[in-house]
Amino acid sequence: MKIKVLVADKFPDKYIQQMKDLELDVIYNPKLGEKDLPEAGKDADIIVVRSTVVNEETINSSEKLNLIIRAGSGVNNINIAAANKKGIYVANCPGMNAVAVAELAIGLMISLDRFIPDNVNDFNKGVWNKDKYSKGKGLKGKTLGLIGVGNIGKEVAKRALAFEMNVYGKDITRIEGIQIKDFSEMDQLLALCDVVTIHLPATPQTKGLFNKQMFSYMKDGAYLINTSRQDIVVEDDLLEAIKEKNIRYACDVFKGEPESKTGEVSSKLQNNPNIYVTHHIGASTAQAQDAVAEETINIIKHFVHSGVIEHWVNRAKKTDAHYQLVVKHYDKPGVLAAILDVIRQGNINIEEIENIIFEGGVAACCTMKLKAAVSADMLKTMRENSNVISVSHVEI
Repeated sequence: MKIKVLVADKFPDKYIQQMKDLELDVIYNPKLGEKDLPEAGKDADIIVVRSTVVNEETINSSEKLNLIIRAGSGVNNINIAAANKKGIYVANCPGMNAVAVAELAIGLMISLDRFIPDNVNDFNKGVWNKDKYSKGKGLKGKTLGLIGVGNIGKEVAKRALAFEMNVYGKDITRIEGIQIKDFSEMDQLLALCDVVTIHLPATPQTKGLFNKQMFSYMKDGAYLINTSRQDIVVEDDLLEAIKEKNIRYACDVFKGEPESKTGEVSSKLQNNPNIYVTHHIGASTAQAQDAVAEETINIIKHFVHSGVIEHWVNRAKKTDAHYQLVVKHYDKPGVLAAILDVIRQGNINIEEIENIIFEGGVAACCTMKLKAAVSADMLKTMRENSNVISVSHVEI
């Protein structure tokens, strides 16, 4: 029976064909929305989405779902907690659209400085306003603050440096292997910046980060650009800062953004001369979509052919494993079953397991991460197995 793949967002035709060439049963319906997905995806093995939301109902309604791929970098539109409960893999395509988003951020920066949208709008209305629009500040020598210096932030930095801007960054730090956000000293950084551009994921630490306090640190007349996530900026506080400090704002994301690809839109950011909004198109270039699609195909290939999940995002960063058991054994049927039976009798849970085969197919090595220690008697039983080469057991 063929593996069924549901692609629930726009995807380049040539890559849809590549999926079919892998002998997959491909259902391509880019018009599906969050409410359509539970029914459409109930018998899919793999679901591929870009912006379409994969909610808890979709995951719980699935009968065969094993892998959800976000054809993009973030996974905030996928209910990770629900996927975890059902043992469904979630993967993404990090860094594939970084250049496209960076290009838009730079475009918005130039637009803010040179009032490009207003120029075009007045011209189309038959209004000539050269005096009004001849007051751009220029970007050379200005100070840019990158809030988030990941794949996208680094690409923005490259382009800003080519403009001879002074570039500062507030990066994401890691403590004990866990991603946390360190936003100390923002009062010092923001006070320096003529332009601030945000490139952060949506997390509890970043939600509402740009609030009244952060805006108080910014220069009067500074430019703020957000091409990351809408809930990082508190819109009411932004509007107040625009009134009080003449902040100019450009974004590709906003609160209440329509899920559908076309239709009406309503936002408190509309009709404000200091605000430019694009239609969440940061990653929507042909180059970026091809790169993301190609990576999506790679993820599917590896999953189908080897079971390996590239860019697996919901794998536990830390488990309850406290001991490691390494068993080198002859690659014969029943050897591992006997070892696992000894561990089962000891009522010890295996948190992780990997079995690799040495070239030639004679010997293998199985590494197990265990929740509790194996007793001396259990180790003795394992070592007495004539098909076991060696056993080592250490605390980790």
